[in-house]
Amino acid sequence: METKEIKAIKATLDIVCGKWKAAILLLLMGRTLRFSKIKSSLPLINHQTLIKQLKELEKDGLIERKSYKEVPPRVEYSVTEYGAELEGMLKEMMDWGKKHLELNSRIPKEDEIIIPVERDKTHQ
Repeated sequence: METKEIKAIKATLDIVCGKWKAAILLLLMGRTLRFSKIKSSLPLINHQTLIKQLKELEKDGLIERKSYKEVPPRVEYSVTEYGAELEGMLKEMMDWGKKHLELNSRIPKEDEIIIPVERDKTHQ
């Protein structure tokens, strides 16, 4: 693999592999959502982390933030045309992750493994 190819892979991972970025992008594919809807759809994400990830995705040109001058203020997020190009790759990553989780769920954890102990026949 050439250095250019490695740099291209690293650039992609740097942009889409923030802890929640891929989930945010997939959530926004083909729709526009308000901040509160994004937050409620991803309940495990910390409020400040969501703000940070949205700002980074916007800075990278993957999502668009539209602010309305209303009371109360309304802000909506949507995927840009550039960001939409990632949909196929993100879905493939999600599918691979599902397979990986299914595979790992069949592997017993170390503390779940029961090792049969042979009885010492001299003490019976």
